Amino acid sequence: MHVIDQTTVLDRRQLRDITLDDDELMREVLTALLDDTGKQIALLDLAIRARNPQRTMQLAHYCKGACANVGANAVAAVLKRLEQEAARDSFADCAVSLCNLTQELERLRVAAIEV
Repeated sequence: MHVIDQTTVLDRRQLRDITLDDDELMREVLTALLDDTGKQIALLDLAIRARNPQRTMQLAHYCKGACANVGANAVAAVLKRLEQEAARDSFADCAVSLCNLTQELERLRVAAIEV
């Protein structure tokens, strides 16, 4: 059984499993994930500023699943926290988590270069 460490920036084992150990596909998957999640940050920011818990939870949930699927565990953990904060209408915490999300995405971008 594979144990998920939420502090791991990129679980390469998970990424290899879903890409059947295809190096080119790993790079493509990570590039698509980083591009899409980067776009979602702007939408998350708007939802948080509008204090819209449903939209914030929806966006965070969508991104969390995509990140968890490829092994971007630290990003997925921040998104899970963001989703929970939005459910509690804790938008000040959501704003902090959004900043953390940006930092974790940058760490993932660096890790993706090494793939």
